Amino acid sequence: MADHKQHDYHIVDPSPWPMLASLGTFAMLGGMVLYMHGSGPWVALAGLALILYVMYAWWADVVKESHAGEHTPVVRIGLRYGVILFIISEVMFFVAWFWSYFKHFFYPMMGADGFSGVGGVDGVFPPEGIQLVDPWHLPLLNTLILLTSGCAVTWAHHAIMENDRKGLINGLAIAVVLGMIFTAVQAYEYYEIAFSFSENVYANNFFMATGFHGFHVIVGTIFLAICLIRAIRGHFSAEAHVGFEAAAWYWHFVDVVWLFLFFAIYVGSWYA
Repeated sequence: MADHKQHDYHIVDPSPWPMLASLGTFAMLGGMVLYMHGSGPWVALAGLALILYVMYAWWADVVKESHAGEHTPVVRIGLRYGVILFIISEVMFFVAWFWSYFKHFFYPMMGADGFSGVGGVDGVFPPEGIQLVDPWHLPLLNTLILLTSGCAVTWAHHAIMENDRKGLINGLAIAVVLGMIFTAVQAYEYYEIAFSFSENVYANNFFMATGFHGFHVIVGTIFLAICLIRAIRGHFSAEAHVGFEAAAWYWHFVDVVWLFLFFAIYVGSWYA
């Protein structure tokens, strides 16, 4: 009885992943600094490769722990709290870009080079002469694509609650395909866009906000694709599907951020 667990908590085994993740992060960031000072990108790429490997191995261990019965109801609550806190941190990340955009939108101070700073003068935002992206073409199409993908994820969520494995798989498959289409449409929009990142402060805000959102769409699509593979293998049930819930919550977060981007940056700039 001394070896029998008398509680619902999961006492994790010693793991190398936290230390390796720290080393990979240090190597990637340090390598990026070296790259900016004329060195090759290999240190940064090695750090990135280590981070990606740790992500795969660590999450694989979490899946194995779930199959071993370690994810009791109490543990699943903790995992959900972790996902919620992670998404809150992501919300604050995007708040920074919206803050910058709205600051320049309502209080434009432009220097001679089109950027704000000390000695700037009252200006207009977006700057005069910039050819904006029409929100009612590709951005509207991408809005409909992303909202439809969110509906597909909701369908999949309801399906797993009813132990409908076919509905879960179909919903996830549709969401993954729509996520890839969204990324392709945004890449085409960037290809056709009439201004560059370094052109002025509006271009900076536009590419940082929409670009980071696009990166999150790619991450979310990978997240959903992994859930699709796991669903096909029969990993989820109505009682235990925290991994899918995390992906669904993340995808809905991506949807909401895009709605703010669409109405604030695309539509707001167009009618400013």
